[in-house]
Amino acid sequence: MNLLVSIQWGQVGIVVGIFAAIAIALTALILLIVKLCKVETDERAEAVLEKLAGANCGGCGCSGCSDFAKKLCHGEAKLSSCHVTDSANKAEIASLLGIEVGHTEPTVMIVACSGGDNAKNSCTYVGNPSCDAIVSVGGNKVCSFGCEGGGTCAAVCPQKAITIEEGRSHINTDRCISCGTCALNCPKAILRRIPVSAPVYVACSSNCKGKDVMNACTKGCIGCGLCAKNCPSGAITMVNNLPVIDYKKCTGCLTCVGKCPRKVIVQR
Repeated sequence: MNLLVSIQWGQVGIVVGIFAAIAIALTALILLIVKLCKVETDERAEAVLEKLAGANCGGCGCSGCSDFAKKLCHGEAKLSSCHVTDSANKAEIASLLGIEVGHTEPTVMIVACSGGDNAKNSCTYVGNPSCDAIVSVGGNKVCSFGCEGGGTCAAVCPQKAITIEEGRSHINTDRCISCGTCALNCPKAILRRIPVSAPVYVACSSNCKGKDVMNACTKGCIGCGLCAKNCPSGAITMVNNLPVIDYKKCTGCLTCVGKCPRKVIVQR
């Protein structure tokens, strides 16, 4: 017995039409989503990024070089905030964006503290060894300005240029790229940036009077002013019991190093 199957072409056409309509609708929806979610590429930012050092250190205060490049293009950051990119590339970036280069002299980071094991402890700290944790409970040094030696700066340094020696931070200037990440993370703000050509620096941050300093640290500045009085080029002035060096005037004669009774002014 032959079974004859009659195909209802009209119904088939309806089904095909429904599927076609769904496919077209989905395609349109996908195209719409792609358009709405498309991230516009800033060609200038890409060009700037190519000229940056690419350290992604965060020393400029941004999350990385890509973020810094975008903020530069939108006028939300200063080119001088990057201390890793060389002067030639900075000049090209400035020309590209039509902005000022700013300060371009190479710099290096230093630790403005001679304390560590030379500074008296106010207590025996037990707990999380990070500097933030130590400072959160008042610190473990009699000198409130001194390095806690917790190693936070060493932990964040992208170049591994910082070590903790004799109870305080030490910077290997040969490895330091002067990104400033350590300074951003130091709760005591004793990590400073100076010109790489600077012959000396002040390794103390205490603004206390001499008697108080002597009771807290065997190496801290007592504010005697002998460095300022004997500097032949007048490059040193006393500000809040601390010597401040004008590196534009400093000739590197090292008279200050010899005259300092506490050896707070250190030769690089």
